[in-house]
Amino acid sequence: MNPDSADVLPVFDIGAVLGKQPKEYSAEDLKLCQDIAECLHQTGCLIVRDPRVPADMNDQFLDLLERYFGQPMERKLEDCRPSLDYQVGATPPGTEVPRCVVDPALQEQLRRLHATANQATVPTGADAKWRFMWRVGPRPAATAFPELNAVPVVPKAFPEWCGLMDGWGAALLGAATAVAGLAAVGLGLEPSALQEVMAGGPHLLAPTGSDLDVNCRTGVVLAGYHYDLNLLTVHGRSRFPGLYVWLRDGRRVAVRIPAGCLLMQAGKQLEWLTGGHIRAGMHEVVVTEATLAAAEAARAAGRSTWRVSSTVFTHCCSDALLRPLGRFGEQAATQEQEQQAAGAYPATRAGEQVQRELEAICLRKVGADATNVSCPGGGISSGANSGCSSGSGSGKAEGLGMSSGRAANVVNSSGALAGAHTTATGVAVAGNR
Repeated sequence: MNPDSADVLPVFDIGAVLGKQPKEYSAEDLKLCQDIAECLHQTGCLIVRDPRVPADMNDQFLDLLERYFGQPMERKLEDCRPSLDYQVGATPPGTEVPRCVVDPALQEQLRRLHATANQATVPTGADAKWRFMWRVGPRPAATAFPELNAVPVVPKAFPEWCGLMDGWGAALLGAATAVAGLAAVGLGLEPSALQEVMAGGPHLLAPTGSDLDVNCRTGVVLAGYHYDLNLLTVHGRSRFPGLYVWLRDGRRVAVRIPAGCLLMQAGKQLEWLTGGHIRAGMHEVVVTEATLAAAEAARAAGRSTWRVSSTVFTHCCSDALLRPLGRFGEQAATQEQEQQAAGAYPATRAGEQVQRELEAICLRKVGADATNVSCPGGGISSGANSGCSSGSGSGKAEGLGMSSGRAANVVNSSGALAGAHTTATGVAVAGNR
């Protein structure tokens, strides 16, 4: 039986340092910074308690999104913006495909994990989840990446939407920004180094929604094995289990977030800025016996059976330059090491890195002929990833893949494209956010 996150990860209470300038930190405060940095290095994850984040707002947020995702499919499809790379509004199921399908490095990880108790659930098609992207925080007045900084989509019939989404998104972003400052100190960087590249970033409150009346058997992959492309991902508590993370030592850990806490996980941009000292954390969301038991309890109590994640993606500013910072850019001792570091983490604008990742995961077109290449789930069933089908006319067949008309590419571990890839079933596919 896998351990859970509350058993293996310490809780970092940041309340004592909030409002202090780094020059005012006590020895105990500095030890907190060092421990946060070391935990990110060793595990890629943190459990954080920030007293400014109101737990009751998480419940209000989940209530709202359960109602939103519970709408008929056609209502939600009105909120999709494929022309903006799905970076605002809704993303339907069958659109994103797990990155492990096309990334050779991740495929090798899966092979190594397969013979252990820490194996991932290998996906066979597109993710079964919905997602909604809501922009959080200010955007730059001018940017070379307008599609990553677009105006938000406001769903109909939810008058409380903007206030609640803005409030909860700001709370999670504030916690992540504080942790970024503490981590920078612990890493030996300038205290504001990470916060400065975050300023004006395309941060997103990005809840997923998975219908457990449809995806109602164990092993359904709601979000396949992948890393996040951004800087830090923040998770509030969900009402249904199913999220698993892998620590840097290879252990697969079920996520259980203590009351009043948040889970944070490193994304690819943080890996980039630290030259690989901190690695982007791998994770998946799958339906388990515990998921189904929680769904049955919710059903019996007359509550929603939509599994909603409470997730914020924090980003570097789209126009900021991604490259190893401070000592991480200086520590290569030989020319060969410098060349290796430059190959893995070349100086790249954050917006370009995001665009490449979105191309790989079928959310962004790759050229004029991209519509001629389909992703898994393009108008067909997601195969083994689909759950039981029940009902009609209210979105109850949403385990089925939907046509995305997006491009498909093989990618390497740094996110570079390497041409089209075809699975054993003859379907061209790409990766996952």
